[in-house]
Amino acid sequence: MTTARLACCALVLLATLSACSSSGETLVIYSGRSQNLVEPLLNQFAEESGTSIEVNYGDTADMALLLAEEGDATDADVFLAQSPGAVAYVDGLGLLSAVPDDVLDLVPPEFVADDGNWIGVTGRQRVLVYNADLVDEADLPASVDDLVTEPYRGRVAVAPPNGSFQDFVSAMRVERGDGATADWLAGLVANDVATYANNNSIVDAVSRGEIEMGLVNHYYNARFLDENPNLKSVNHRFQDGDIGALVLPSTASVVAGSDQPDAAAAFIEFLLSDDAQQYFAEETFEYPLVAGVPAPSALPPLADQDAPEVDYGELGGDLTGTLDLIRDAGLSS
Repeated sequence: MTTARLACCALVLLATLSACSSSGETLVIYSGRSQNLVEPLLNQFAEESGTSIEVNYGDTADMALLLAEEGDATDADVFLAQSPGAVAYVDGLGLLSAVPDDVLDLVPPEFVADDGNWIGVTGRQRVLVYNADLVDEADLPASVDDLVTEPYRGRVAVAPPNGSFQDFVSAMRVERGDGATADWLAGLVANDVATYANNNSIVDAVSRGEIEMGLVNHYYNARFLDENPNLKSVNHRFQDGDIGALVLPSTASVVAGSDQPDAAAAFIEFLLSDDAQQYFAEETFEYPLVAGVPAPSALPPLADQDAPEVDYGELGGDLTGTLDLIRDAGLSS
């Protein structure tokens, strides 16, 4: 990414949320979560805590690259990331500092960085969304590996530019190695996979019958159905333990060198409060990660599923390698 594009990312979608602050200091948040999803929570924190907040919204990968470009000179205090691969990348550069132990203890250890430098806030599961008018439930695949076989030729969509798809490919690399992952990606292309720009585009296309099925995160279809319950798009979860059922956490972290680490930690703790976790479940249809907060309606609790285990910290170690594999397979939006 060019310096000019990074500068553009720093200027685009800059929003300042103000609240009365006795100290006059401002907590600066770099958010890879979209404004329409998290702004209500940020406003609530600002009002309840009396903390002035400045939020820089943008794509998670762009925010990660901006932090990398700014380094020690950044004004950011908190990094909210949609992609665990992006936050692992930033952590690998030494740009994050430890979240307090009492905050880390709020979520299961599998959603906490080994070094304690980031913590999961919500869970998003990879699923196959399909059109119930076009696909018989009995014909749905048990494994993501089935999608490269003849019965699914020309029937499946993916979103190569999407960070969650890239994290999924990175997880497959960790689990199976580069050779097997490259073979799977090449198998998609050979099987006439359709490509779209993002998850929303896939769900929209599936609901209209443009394509029969596609790989997305679970909550996208939930939002479509919330707007129009008559849509024919349905989420299908792959068999327990299959890499296709991967759960990807959104994350929060304290930026190294923050001059307000206590306020940053307080903000992260707020995101893990019961009220905030319930907001994510009810308004964005994501899985809460704090015990005792119910999952979104009609979704099985994460604790009842045998999701594949993955070291999320490894997902950001070679993002370039993942992008190369996707590109070399011939996948593009």
